[in-house]
Amino acid sequence: MRTEDEAGPGAPGRHAGAGTGSPGRPADVGSGTSAGAPAGTAADRLRGTRLAGQVQFLTARARSRGTGHANALLRRELELKVSHFSVLSLAASGVDPTQRELSEFLDLDPSQVVTLVDALEGRGLVERRTDPRDRRSRIIVATPEGRRVERRGNALTEASDREVLARLSHAERDVLRDLLTRIAF
Repeated sequence: MRTEDEAGPGAPGRHAGAGTGSPGRPADVGSGTSAGAPAGTAADRLRGTRLAGQVQFLTARARSRGTGHANALLRRELELKVSHFSVLSLAASGVDPTQRELSEFLDLDPSQVVTLVDALEGRGLVERRTDPRDRRSRIIVATPEGRRVERRGNALTEASDREVLARLSHAERDVLRDLLTRIAF
């Protein structure tokens, strides 16, 4: 599994609106403020840094905000985390994924998928079944209770998306989804 540190910042880039420094370098890097800007909060000062303009950092930060918000809703109402819900959602999709397919699609180590499936199976939300395509493999299928929980979880994650993306118009959300899909797949 890749950690957020491994997916961290790439080569330095220029942050739009980062002052009047040379190309690729915001004004007054290292001083904590942009030229002529008031001190402000630490977060305000840090937004002018190179890091704040790097795509890897921005996607990691956006992921953290979105996942944190969704985790709070899912934990409160369903006692699930986003990682569990992701497996449950795919198990309820009708695609009948194997554990290996879940691991590859979710970009998780196979041992992590086993742990997630074990937890969901322990709650009666999924079952392991023999794969009719390859009897040596096991598919993960949602139980009727798992499908009910997955429907509620979908409503919660959609509500979380709306709240986290509230600053964006519907058209901007569609563009964001399209761009992220192109990057992810």
